Parts: sequence; C-alpha cells; structure tokens
Amino acid sequence: MMPELGKYASEVLASYAVSIALLAVLVAVSVARARRLRRDLAQVEERMKRNG
Repeated sequence: MMPELGKYASEVLASYAVSIALLAVLVAVSVARARRLRRDLAQVEERMKRNG
C-alpha cells in the first residue's frame, strides 16, 4: 500500500531512509552510552564497598 508520490518519489523515499538511519544511530548511541554508564557505576559502587 504505497501512496502515489509522483515525480518526488525518490526524494521522499530518500528522506524516509535518512530519517530511519538517523533514528537507528541515535538508538545505538543511547544503548552504548547506557551500557558504558552502567559499567562505570558498577565500578564506582565496587570501589565504595572496598573503601567503606
């Protein structure tokens, strides 16, 4: 069910592709940052346990 995009079909589809790619990059960066921060927090908590 693709709507008729006329002569601008390639531009519209390219815009959709770029938008989806940017969203995927943002999600990947966010997940990577969350993992890194979780690991750093675990290290800080471990240090706090050892140092009292």
